[in-house]
Amino acid sequence: MPAIRPSAVAGMFYPSDTVQLKQEVQTFLAAAHPHTLIPKALIVPHAGYVYSGSIAASAFATLKNIAPRIRRVVLLGPAHRLLVRGLVLPEARAFDTPLGLVNLDLEAMQAIAPLPQVSFNDTAHAEEHSLEVQLPFLQCVLEDFILLPLLVGMATAAEVAEVLQTVWGGDETLIVISSDLSHFFSYAAARSIDNKTVQDIMELHQPLTHEQACGGTPINGLIIAARQHHLKPHLLDLRNSGDTAGTRDRVVGYAAFAFTQESGHVRH
Repeated sequence: MPAIRPSAVAGMFYPSDTVQLKQEVQTFLAAAHPHTLIPKALIVPHAGYVYSGSIAASAFATLKNIAPRIRRVVLLGPAHRLLVRGLVLPEARAFDTPLGLVNLDLEAMQAIAPLPQVSFNDTAHAEEHSLEVQLPFLQCVLEDFILLPLLVGMATAAEVAEVLQTVWGGDETLIVISSDLSHFFSYAAARSIDNKTVQDIMELHQPLTHEQACGGTPINGLIIAARQHHLKPHLLDLRNSGDTAGTRDRVVGYAAFAFTQESGHVRH
């Protein structure tokens, strides 16, 4: 088993040159609308940076004021390359990007490994982009962190929520769900579908279908956890590829959300 999972989509979804990548991410972050939110969880898109980088940046920019305290990121995204059951961990000990190594949270991996919905599968992770594209943003925003990367396949929302509950942690832990919204509809149809999806998320209503979001299953799990922990969602950005870098005949939807603690409830 490889100790390090090498970057698979550098040079395709984002620049492979270290200096260019860092500059591009920092440009996205600098252009993001400033917020005073204190997020426990984020939902971010995972397309090529030319398409969704600015939308993702609107979420990651909310971490600026709390970055020193975030020591662990729990990152969930859909498995695109391999049909898998449950939630899948890699066997690697670190993920590599052009910005350097990201060490994995081996203790948390061991803690959730006994759960029946959790398994290990390096093949599923080897070429997957949904998690990898988030790492350069995290590397630029956070000072030092360990990563718990989970690909989500055929699973129930309750199974996802159980894993999240196990690794929820405190202020040191950030939950990130990687998901695009609707895929390959016309511009007008996508806007209609995506507005409904946003409404569902803002109302903490699930289940979302995979027509609404490719990461619908991890989002559904987060919605259950958000209800349990009294988190409030905030929409940060909503656009599609027709707004950013693509044509408007067949578009992909993107949104960014931050989930914060509701006033009156103590964070645990």
